[in-house]
Amino acid sequence: MYDKPITFDFDPQTGKCLQQATLVRTLQNMRQMFADTATVEAKLEAGDDPLLYEFYDMGVPESAAHLAFGCSICYPGKIGDEYYMTKGHYHEVFDTAETYYCLRGHGLMMLETPAGQWDVQELVPGRMVYIPGGWAHRSINIGVEPFITYYTFRGDAGHDYATIETLGFRKLVVERAGQWTVIDNPKWTGRT
Repeated sequence: MYDKPITFDFDPQTGKCLQQATLVRTLQNMRQMFADTATVEAKLEAGDDPLLYEFYDMGVPESAAHLAFGCSICYPGKIGDEYYMTKGHYHEVFDTAETYYCLRGHGLMMLETPAGQWDVQELVPGRMVYIPGGWAHRSINIGVEPFITYYTFRGDAGHDYATIETLGFRKLVVERAGQWTVIDNPKWTGRT
């Protein structure tokens, strides 16, 4: 399929690709990512398992000669005072860079390195963030509509979700007095 030029149709309002299936993550898939475990468990026990995010990956061959690309759609909402977010990841090919271009919504890209550097980049439509290799990254929706980004990275980079599942991010983004703010993650144990 990828041995000749090909066109994909993305809807910039929804981030959905008409030719490709979606991958979804609900609260159940993200239960260990949020700091407020009591709220997570109460929602799930009540049968409330909201869709937090989905993404359309175009399934290119896992080769450095190709570019992986697609759209990530993070929905609005909060668990306690923590905004809906993606799980976040490093790349298996650790020094892989990635770009995210905001199509719609208002969000943040939470970034950190294993050595403890961290950063938060704010995204609105028309703004792109460049993420150097070696930085974990997570999308966070701080707005009231879907936060839709278009991403691209080298095709063989892979995703290391396990490190984030185990350690989490050092910082969290929460709402305080109607504004987003960054706080220390109370679940972070300082393990490296």
